[in-house]
Amino acid sequence: MNFISELKRRNVIRMAGLYLVGAWLITQVSATVLPLFHAPDWLTQGVVIALAIGFIPAMIFAWIFELTPDGLKRDSEIPERSILVLFAIALAFFGFDKFVLAPKREAVLVSTATQAITNKAAQQEKSENEKSIAVLAFENRSADKDNEYFSDGVAEEILNSLAKVKDLKVAGRTSSFYFKGKNESLSAIGKTLGVAHVLEGSVRKQGDKLRITAQLIRISDGFQLWSETFDGTDADIFALQEKIARQVTNELKVALNAGQQNRLIDTGTSSAEAYALYLQATAIFNRRDFNQYEDAVTALQKALVLDPNYARAYSRLATMYVLLANSSKEPLQSLKEKVLANAKAASVLDPSLAEPYAALGASLEWFPGEFIEHRELFDHALALDPDDVTSNFWYGLTMIKMGYLERGVAHIDRALEKEPMLPNALRWRGIMYYYAGDYAKAETFLNRARNLGLKFADRNLADIASARGNKIEAIKLSANGTILPLMPPNSARVLSEGIYGDATQRAQALALLDNYMATSKDHLPGMVPVYLFMLGEPDKALNTVHKRLLRDKIDFLALLWSPQGKAMRELPEFPQFLHDSGLVELWDKYGAPDNCRKNDKGDYVCE
Repeated sequence: MNFISELKRRNVIRMAGLYLVGAWLITQVSATVLPLFHAPDWLTQGVVIALAIGFIPAMIFAWIFELTPDGLKRDSEIPERSILVLFAIALAFFGFDKFVLAPKREAVLVSTATQAITNKAAQQEKSENEKSIAVLAFENRSADKDNEYFSDGVAEEILNSLAKVKDLKVAGRTSSFYFKGKNESLSAIGKTLGVAHVLEGSVRKQGDKLRITAQLIRISDGFQLWSETFDGTDADIFALQEKIARQVTNELKVALNAGQQNRLIDTGTSSAEAYALYLQATAIFNRRDFNQYEDAVTALQKALVLDPNYARAYSRLATMYVLLANSSKEPLQSLKEKVLANAKAASVLDPSLAEPYAALGASLEWFPGEFIEHRELFDHALALDPDDVTSNFWYGLTMIKMGYLERGVAHIDRALEKEPMLPNALRWRGIMYYYAGDYAKAETFLNRARNLGLKFADRNLADIASARGNKIEAIKLSANGTILPLMPPNSARVLSEGIYGDATQRAQALALLDNYMATSKDHLPGMVPVYLFMLGEPDKALNTVHKRLLRDKIDFLALLWSPQGKAMRELPEFPQFLHDSGLVELWDKYGAPDNCRKNDKGDYVCE
C-alpha cells in the first residue's frame, strides 16, 4: 500500500478538505461580523493565522484517530453522507454570503473608508487653514487724516511680504482692505476670506515720530495670540515692519526659505521719504482715482530723485503711464515711450519684478500689429510671478482681445482666486457671463463689482436690464455708469438714451459721436466704437477701429468675439481688419482662437 492510499484509508485527505472548508467558513464569518463591531484589523488577521497554524496538528490527529458516532477510533471511516452534508452547508453559506452578507459588508467597508478619507481631508484642510491670515488695513490714528495712505501702506507692505512665504495662505490686499471702516465681526471676515487669523493694527504719525500697534487674533475663538506696540521714527519704518511680519511667521509656525530667514520686508529703498512718496502714489493706483493720476506721477518722480535706484518706483511709474492713457490728452506714442523707459529701468534694477513687463504689454495694445510682443511680455511677467494678480488679470483681458476667450476667462478666474473682491475682475467676469448668455451669473458678478464701488459696472447692468425689456432702467443704469473724461459733458446721458431709447434719441447720439470723431485728431476713447455698434452701426464701428487708434481696445474686442459681434465678423472688410491689426500673424504663430478656423483659401473664418 503506497503512502497516498494510506492517507486515503486513514481519511487524512478527506479531513484536509473538511478543515479547509471549515476554515473558509470561519474566515468569512469573521470578515463579515467583526467590522460591524469596529473590531481592529489585527483580530481578523489573528483568526486567519490561527487557522493556518492549526492545519498541521489537525492532519496529525486525522492520521491517528477518526471521529465516529461511537467516539474516537482508529482506522474507521466517516460515512459519505456526512461529507455531503458538510459540503451542502458550505455551498448554502457561500450563496448567502455572496448575495446577502457581501453587499452589506462592502457597504460598511465603503462607508468606513469614505469616512476615513473625509476625516483625513478635513484634518488636512484644517491643518492648512491654520496657516492662513488676512492683513486688515491699519487704522490711521494720526492727527493728519491725509496720512491714511501711510497706514494703508504699512499694512500692505506686511501683507505683500507674508504672501511670499510659501507655507502661508494670505488673503489679497483688495479683499482684506474691503473691511476697512466696516463694523464686521471677525467670524464674518474669516468666513468671507477663508482665513483662520487676522492681523490688525494702527499707525500714529506725528512729525517724524511713529507708533505702530499690531495684534494677531485667532478667528475661531477671538484669542489674541500676540500684541505689541512699536515706537520709532520715519527712519525706523522698515525695521518695524520687519519685526511685525517676523512675529506673525513665528506665531503661525511657518517655514521660511533661506532669503526670508535673513529678511522678510524688502521695500526696495533705504530712503524713508522716497518710500512715503511711493505709498502716496500706490494709494492712488489702488483706488484707480483718475483725477489724481498726475499727482501719483509727480510723487513717484520725486521718489526717484531721492533714490535713483528705486526699482519699484520706476515700475509703478510705468503702470501709472498706462492708466493715464484713459484720462489724459497726452499722445499715446509719448505715453508708450514713458512706459518703456520706466519699465526697462525697473527691470534692470530688479529683474524679478513682474509688473514692468505687464505694463509694457498693456501699452502695446494701443498700436496695431504688435500682438505677438504684447503676448510675449505677459508670458514673461507670469513666468516671473505666476500668482501676480495684476499680471493675471491684465493677461486675461489680453487673451480675450486676441480671441482666446476660454484662456482669458481662466486667467481672470485665477486673479479672482487670489483677490475674490477685485472689483474690475468681478466686472469682467460678469461681462463674459453676459456674452455667454448667462444673465443670472452675469448680474451676480456685476452687482458684486458695483457694491465694491465700481460705478461703471452699472453700464453693463444696463445691458441686462435692456435684454429683459426694461428700457427705462437700462437708460438710468447706463447714464450712471458711463464715465467719459475725454468727451463733452452730458455725453453719457445722450449716448444712453440713444442706445436704449427711440429713433430720435438714436440720431442725436450718433450726431454726438460723429461730431466728436470729426474734431478729435488724437486717439479715441475705446468706448466710441462700442457705442457705434450699440447704436446700430456695426460697419462704422469696425471701420473706426480699423482706421483710428484707440486708447483702450478691450471693450470693443470683447464685443467683437461675442455672439452679439457676429454682425461685424460677417462684414466684407473683416478679413482685411484681421490682417492689418496683426491678429492673423498672431494666430498663425499660436494657433486659431476660440470659434475661428482657416478655410480652404487660408483665411480665418470666425463663427
